[in-house]
Amino acid sequence: MPIAQDRLTIETTSREIKEITGTVAGWAKRQGIARGLLTIFIPHTSASLLIQENYSPDVLRDLAAFLARLAPEEPALYRHNDEGPDDMPAHLKSALTQVQLTIPVSGGEIQLGTWQGIFLLEHRAAPHRRDLVLTLIGD
Repeated sequence: MPIAQDRLTIETTSREIKEITGTVAGWAKRQGIARGLLTIFIPHTSASLLIQENYSPDVLRDLAAFLARLAPEEPALYRHNDEGPDDMPAHLKSALTQVQLTIPVSGGEIQLGTWQGIFLLEHRAAPHRRDLVLTLIGD
């Protein structure tokens, strides 16, 4: 059973929710695996992944506002502030979302719903270079 694996680096901006559907779908298509499972893993503790609606930009704005309310950047609330006031809130937001996604592949295409997209959530105030490990197994 063929397995393809690669590490991609994505540049982020401050507290960005960045759609990466096209990048991931393009990579999967180039692997020549018609049917299987794609796993996307982000090896970071202050960024995360999410499958969410990609049609209305208000969904992403509301999601960002919701996460900010759940984990506010108020240093007095946390013991862990080693890297600044956004450090612990970024860890909490990552814990509330996902660091790994699994998506079926059929006909060489990732199988998302009509309005679904894949998003990388940057929870830190500073831009970062975030790695993704993509693994596609199938036939």
